[in-house]
Amino acid sequence: MRSSGKLLTGKALLEMIRSDFIGLDTKYETVGGQQTRRVYLDSTASSLMLRPTAQITADFMRHYSNTHSKLHHSAHISTAAYEWAHERILSFLGADPNIYTCFFTGSGTTGGINRMARVFRDVHPDKDTAIISIMEHHSNDLPHRKHMKHVYHVPVEGLDENQMCISLPKLEAALRTGAGKVSYVSITAVSNVTGIINPIHDIARLAHKYGALLMVDGAQSVAHLPTKMFYPDDPDACIDALVFSGHKTYTPGSPGVVVARKDHLLSIEPEEVGGGMVDRVLEDRYLVKETFPDREEAGTPNIPGAIALATTIEILDRIGMHTLMEEEDKVLVEAIKGMAGLPEIIVYGGTDLEICPRAASISFNIKGVDHGLVAAILNDYFNIAVRNQCFCAHPYVKEMMSDDLEAEFGEIDFGNMSPEFMRKAGMVRASFGLYSTLEDVALLMAALRDIIQNAETYGLEYALNSDNDYVHTSYQVDNKGVFNIVGAVDKYIGD
Repeated sequence: MRSSGKLLTGKALLEMIRSDFIGLDTKYETVGGQQTRRVYLDSTASSLMLRPTAQITADFMRHYSNTHSKLHHSAHISTAAYEWAHERILSFLGADPNIYTCFFTGSGTTGGINRMARVFRDVHPDKDTAIISIMEHHSNDLPHRKHMKHVYHVPVEGLDENQMCISLPKLEAALRTGAGKVSYVSITAVSNVTGIINPIHDIARLAHKYGALLMVDGAQSVAHLPTKMFYPDDPDACIDALVFSGHKTYTPGSPGVVVARKDHLLSIEPEEVGGGMVDRVLEDRYLVKETFPDREEAGTPNIPGAIALATTIEILDRIGMHTLMEEEDKVLVEAIKGMAGLPEIIVYGGTDLEICPRAASISFNIKGVDHGLVAAILNDYFNIAVRNQCFCAHPYVKEMMSDDLEAEFGEIDFGNMSPEFMRKAGMVRASFGLYSTLEDVALLMAALRDIIQNAETYGLEYALNSDNDYVHTSYQVDNKGVFNIVGAVDKYIGD
């Protein structure tokens, strides 16, 4: 931990902290009883904790108090830090504080999207349609189905075109067809399946051209790409609302975040009411605050989580998101290159990054080997943590796999899927973070080559359990023995 000297920025800061994440040195037992370092390639699901953030947050906790007061020392410090957290995130996203507000939600990106879906619905009560894409995570799909009368899914470009990138011509066609009825467009900035990057500002121009608002799911982008919400010289390119999650931004335990235009929020009464968001409460009525973020944050917020997230944002900003993106691209390109050299591997989505840029994730399958078996082998034999199945993006995954699935199973009834079908209808996803290295990619490639060469032998070592998951028949690690909450308490309070 640095205590003096020149303050580091850019690549120098990146090199100092990229190995300073909690859990990078965690070891687990693999088949055969060997203890090896975990290779964490599941950052798209949830990223590891930046150690300086944890330490700085622990320092803050010495001064912790509830906010909404500056009367005593601790309350003053907590309130000031919590206010700074909002301001820091607005600045990081290039959101003019005169136009936008930032507020925190309790259930990550999901809570924020639900809130803004209700707001955008009520801002345009005469419009009953939302447009999303087929590549969306369920958290940017189901809220719109619940809160809007009609939801249209824009298809992606096929394998002979841009390979599963969003189709801007088809988006504009949908907006033109629904002119006067489309309240808003809601699009992921980065796919959680393929890592494909969508041109959100081009999408903003299209949405605004046809009188619709734009909401962006930034869950997979904020930690990996430079993001700017406001362009004073190009108002049509501005984003109306962006939502992201702290736990995917190197700060597990932190809340979700909404950055949105104040004018839209002012026209709609807050969804949640309670202490902190009212000016006065009388026997027969209450008066909601006109000021932000108080208006949108009823009750006691997750103060430590918000401050922790803003601390991480401060560090990322000092590195520079362009610098960070360039370094992460090296890892991604190496993974794509490595898989391209293995004809047995199918990579989903375009791999020409000039045509279809990507960030952070790559989803794949090994021909003839179920995705669940591949993921299990990677964990059990190589201590490589990946994720498999459909990643809460069922329509997108099924679209990319439809030809192969139909060839094997014939006509597919997605409402009546057999266990055998489910073992085939999914992918393996390796996803990367600031801490991912070329060594991690090399270990993944070596493991995949070994699985390809010895797939039949590995298959004999596994059986299916009642959940349709592959389980090793002789290797069983008692993870309660590795970490157990009650055991940790016992150790702390024991003699």
